[in-house]
Amino acid sequence: MNAWERFYWLWEVLFGVTFVATTALVLLEGGTATDKTIALLCLAGLGVTYLARGRRLIKGPDYDHTPWLFAGVLLLFTVGAIFAAGNSSFILFLSCPVLYMTMPTKAASILTTAAVLSSPAALLVQGGLDEQPVLLPMTAILIVFSLLAGRYTTQIIAQSKGRAALIEQLEASQAEVSRLSREAGMAAERERMAREIHDTLAQGFTSIVTLTQAIESEMDTDPKAARRHLDLAARTARENLAEARAMVATRMPSALAAASLEESLRRLVERLTEETGIEASIEVGGPLPALPMATEVVLLRGAQEALSNIRKHSRAAAVSLLLSVVDGRARLRVTDDGAGFDPAEPTGGFGLAGMRARAGQVGGIVTCASEPGAGTTLELEVPA
Repeated sequence: MNAWERFYWLWEVLFGVTFVATTALVLLEGGTATDKTIALLCLAGLGVTYLARGRRLIKGPDYDHTPWLFAGVLLLFTVGAIFAAGNSSFILFLSCPVLYMTMPTKAASILTTAAVLSSPAALLVQGGLDEQPVLLPMTAILIVFSLLAGRYTTQIIAQSKGRAALIEQLEASQAEVSRLSREAGMAAERERMAREIHDTLAQGFTSIVTLTQAIESEMDTDPKAARRHLDLAARTARENLAEARAMVATRMPSALAAASLEESLRRLVERLTEETGIEASIEVGGPLPALPMATEVVLLRGAQEALSNIRKHSRAAAVSLLLSVVDGRARLRVTDDGAGFDPAEPTGGFGLAGMRARAGQVGGIVTCASEPGAGTTLELEVPA
């Protein structure tokens, strides 16, 4: 609701007071009963016309031809009342503002001028103009005042409605921003969940599938190795379950909840050797300072992704990890002697892109150096 609508009741109070006062002046005026009756009927018609249509036009307005019909009827009743009784001219204080409230400014100015001129015109017709020599100057002053007041009223209403429209636009914009923010948040959460699933559950299931295939081939030929791989598959399944529970609860990775970052990385390296036979090692460059949890999560997930890629694609015989903290930056370097690849060619996978996105969230970077047949070196660097 705009300011004009909030304070519209004040105009209705003024309308009621002026209408009642004008009616009383007509009743107290000298003249024939017929003239008073005509004036009162015109005043009553003016009031009914305003209540039946004028209020809706002022609050609306309706964009049709009705305002012209309304204005004509209003002007007719106004002029009729003034011609029947001179004191009815006080009704101009109602008619003129209503014309400006419901009509375009130019048309309202013309109709208002005609309404004001009806008072001296009535005296001229009745032959009493000479008895009131000041009426013409007063009429001129009233016309000027009506035009200025009407224009001011029109501008106030237009500004009020303009502000209301602007507020509606702002509210609509805020609603749109809120909607887009919710959608962006949902998209970010979906992307986060996709990375978490890829870095944890998907890799765990891949390990289980690989171990199951090894068990199938070893059951008859090497029961001891089959039993060892079965234990590894069961342990991987339990860890996957723990990761899924941590993910649902939005907690830290289960590996970091149970051990330090260094211990978690050593377990990853040991598992790679156990499951694939790849000779894997890890080196830590000196005592590690306390790292933020977000940094540890990025380093752990980066190591998981790098080792998963090595397991699936590299055909490597040896892998080494180097973890260090230098100049406020934590660095994880993973090197293998596998088949390598061309980093410039798109892989279509999610892992490396997801690793870069995860590192970027904490201000880190991922670099990858590889050549076909010459192995791969991946380095993840994040703020310590």
